[in-house]
Amino acid sequence: MKLNELRPAAGSTKTRKRVGRGDGSGHGGTSCRGSKGQNARSGGGVRPGFEGGQMPLTRRLPKRGFFNKFRNNMVIINIGQLNKFAKDSTVDADALVSKGLIKGIGDGIKLLGNGNIDYPLTLKVNGISRSAREKIEASGGRVEVVSC
Repeated sequence: MKLNELRPAAGSTKTRKRVGRGDGSGHGGTSCRGSKGQNARSGGGVRPGFEGGQMPLTRRLPKRGFFNKFRNNMVIINIGQLNKFAKDSTVDADALVSKGLIKGIGDGIKLLGNGNIDYPLTLKVNGISRSAREKIEASGGRVEVVSC
C-alpha cells in the first residue's frame, strides 16, 4: 500500500451540505436557517457564552486568586542542559534558541544551578542563581548579566 492509495474507510465520510443552491437541492430558499429571527439573519447569532439573558456560567462561578499583570515570565534553564555547547563557546539567547533548549526569550533568561558542567563557557543571561554562578566560575567560565 502506498500513500497515494490510502482512502477513508467506507461510510466514514459524507458529502458536505451545499446550502443556497436552489429549491431543487432541498437546501434552497432559507438555506436551512428557518423563517425569521436572529439566527436567520446574516451576521446573526449570539456571542460565545451567551445564555439568552440568563446570568452566564462565567459570571455565576466564584472567582479565586490574583493575577499579576506586571509579572515577569523568565525562561528557566539549568546548568545540566548546557552540555550541548562546545568548550569555550559563548552562550546567549540566540544560541539557546538555535540549539532548541528554549522556544523563546520571554521576559528574560535565568540560569539555575541544577546539574554540572566540567568545561568553561561564557554566558550572557538576564539572571543567574548563586549556585549556578559558583559552578560556572569553578569550571573556569564567565557570566555576564545583561539587562532585558
